[in-house]
Amino acid sequence: MPVARGGGVFDLAVSEQQAGLVVLSVTGRGALLAFKDEAGGHRWQRVPPTEKRGRVQTSTITVAVLPEPTATEVKIDPRDLRIGFCRGSGAGGQNRNKTETAVQITHLPTGVMVRCETERSQHQNKATAMSLLRARLFEAARSSKERALSAERRQQLGSGMRGDKRRTVRCQEGVVHDHLTGQVISLRDYERGEW
Repeated sequence: MPVARGGGVFDLAVSEQQAGLVVLSVTGRGALLAFKDEAGGHRWQRVPPTEKRGRVQTSTITVAVLPEPTATEVKIDPRDLRIGFCRGSGAGGQNRNKTETAVQITHLPTGVMVRCETERSQHQNKATAMSLLRARLFEAARSSKERALSAERRQQLGSGMRGDKRRTVRCQEGVVHDHLTGQVISLRDYERGEW
């Protein structure tokens, strides 16, 4: 669904939804820049339509704004590799005992080592070992990014407690108070994204 914000129009899609968690994907030029100030705790104060005495109900949500990682191919510098050849082990006859077909590749910056001896040819084993090394390095980089994003998400969400808030929305007064900038916005403008 298209949504307007800060002079731009972005596509909004629900990626995941479960009790207590909604993950939205916002795409469009400048989406991260337009939504980066939304991170933190948001407090909503309103009088429900079913409330007869006019008591104010307060709800709190926490928001994290994270860039979506792009799928990148792992680039391996040949100077970062130590490649060794040796004879394979196991059954295979005279060829296996006489020729060095097994390949062992070590990625020096990370220390990741792979060994391949399944093929009869040294070239085939080297190609298989390189693809295996790429896969292991990609997985290591992905898990490292996930740990960094998880830490960033925890930092943005905060504790969700009353004093740890980004914005307060007061429906009955028709105003939104931004606690970081001190700005007071009308609720109508806030709901339209015109602020």
